[in-house]
Amino acid sequence: MIEELKSEEIVNKVGGRFKLTALVQKRLSELLQGSRPLIEDTGGKTMLEIVVQEILQDKIAIDDGLSTQITRNEKKN
Repeated sequence: MIEELKSEEIVNKVGGRFKLTALVQKRLSELLQGSRPLIEDTGGKTMLEIVVQEILQDKIAIDDGLSTQITRNEKKN
């Protein structure tokens, strides 16, 4: 198992274990369908390790819709 998945840092970064699992599953699916990795150093890494590094480096995140809502509220004011 990847050590980073055991840390609370990655769990807190995405907002919980359920969201982490959903994000990892979605991104793994994208990579399997041919998407390119968003990190530079992929040599010798499994797809799961690539996904974990993308999360830790803030390359991917859960879209919770809040940033869109905040942007709309700012435009109204």
